[in-house]
Amino acid sequence: MTVRPDNRPCLILASNSPRRRQLLEEAGYAFKVIPPTITEPSDALAKAPPAQQAEALAYFKARSVFDSVRPDLPVLGADTVVAVGNTTVGKPVDARHAREILTLLAGTRHQVITALALIDPGGHRLIASEASWVRMRAMSPAEIDRYIAGGTWQGKAGAYGIQDHDDAFVECVEGSFTNVMGLPMELLKGLLAQLVLRHGL
Repeated sequence: MTVRPDNRPCLILASNSPRRRQLLEEAGYAFKVIPPTITEPSDALAKAPPAQQAEALAYFKARSVFDSVRPDLPVLGADTVVAVGNTTVGKPVDARHAREILTLLAGTRHQVITALALIDPGGHRLIASEASWVRMRAMSPAEIDRYIAGGTWQGKAGAYGIQDHDDAFVECVEGSFTNVMGLPMELLKGLLAQLVLRHGL
């Protein structure tokens, strides 16, 4: 399930993320974007395990688009969270929050978890998540301040984008690199294959 012969979309991406669009485009998927209409809850899922939080939010995003347009294509929702120890962080709400997150993550080996939720036109859903480990080097307050001033922390789980600075802060990644970018492509390929097998989409 990639590009149809007439180049019509084969799925709907329920996300505003330019990185997710980029990854789909680079992989050759034909898709259209319909942003989700929900506001991501900050506290409702705080006590759930990180993967469960991400899976719930991915499903809420996909479901909000599905319910609003009743599509004839599968809807893809995604959500990424970062977990260090027992602390889960998502997207920073402002520069101060971003600084707090980066101060927490600097010098750690932490998990990046991205969940995908696919809802087919009949309303059947597939939900799964993938985890990668990221080792981030220690950063001085001045380095963090310079990064915050650049503004690229906005809209990113963990307040950083691994693709933005030639891995200047990241020492190594264990697992899927595209997962850390916000869309695990091998996991997506597998979920789409399941839809084809089940429903012939």
